[in-house]
Amino acid sequence: MDKQKIQGWGDTLYDAFINSRPIEPLTDSEPGITIEDAYQIQLRMIQRRIERGETVVGKKIGVTSQVVMQMLGVNQPDFGQMLSGMVFNEGEPIQVGGLIAPKAEAEVAFLLKRDLTGPGVTAADVLRATECVMPCFEIVDSRIKDWKIKIQDTVADNASCGVLTLGGQRRSPRDLDLALAGMVLEKNGELVSTSTGASVQGSPVNAVAWLANTLGRLGIGLKAGEIILSGSQSPLVPVKAGDSLYCSVGGLGSTSVRFI
Repeated sequence: MDKQKIQGWGDTLYDAFINSRPIEPLTDSEPGITIEDAYQIQLRMIQRRIERGETVVGKKIGVTSQVVMQMLGVNQPDFGQMLSGMVFNEGEPIQVGGLIAPKAEAEVAFLLKRDLTGPGVTAADVLRATECVMPCFEIVDSRIKDWKIKIQDTVADNASCGVLTLGGQRRSPRDLDLALAGMVLEKNGELVSTSTGASVQGSPVNAVAWLANTLGRLGIGLKAGEIILSGSQSPLVPVKAGDSLYCSVGGLGSTSVRFI
């Protein structure tokens, strides 16, 4: 795909974000689009948000569960960039009117104290580079109409990033086994799912190592001070105004979010 087309699709996705109006799948109009093309489109969309005054505060891993991989016909996760305008404080309500079709995921976030640049990053490197971990909610949102996405669509759309909240205790990942830490997710007081960190590539630590190595091959590093979302440990939960979610992680405490 040529540069002009990449820029055009990035601008189209940015406009869909600004206006909260979805578009038809890119793969309908561009059946030959590659994942590499899609990442270039993602970078253009991110550039437009940076020009508006936002800053990159971290990275996220998406498509970590086998169910979602099978749905999209892929055998590896993808990634997106977290921007300052996406971050909400715990207890701060999220207005769904600014989103298109929000769905919530519960996961573990990493706060880095050192750079991580692959390839060659190991799980032990991730542990050494991490200041603390905490439970979080990522509210994913698709600028693609009705979530009719293939892997190229969600990659171009910044891995369907929406907003996120951080909460719970902040602990060193060296003080607990994240693979065995149990997670409980509730919606409006009713149990939605239970899981452990092992559901994310064997451990959230492994997922962050994968991200560092994948980005490293593209000349991108994970930076000290960045927030890294390690991938959902829960199913996607559609949310609307009036809903509230609660998540607890063994050894990390709990976090909650409500929608208005």
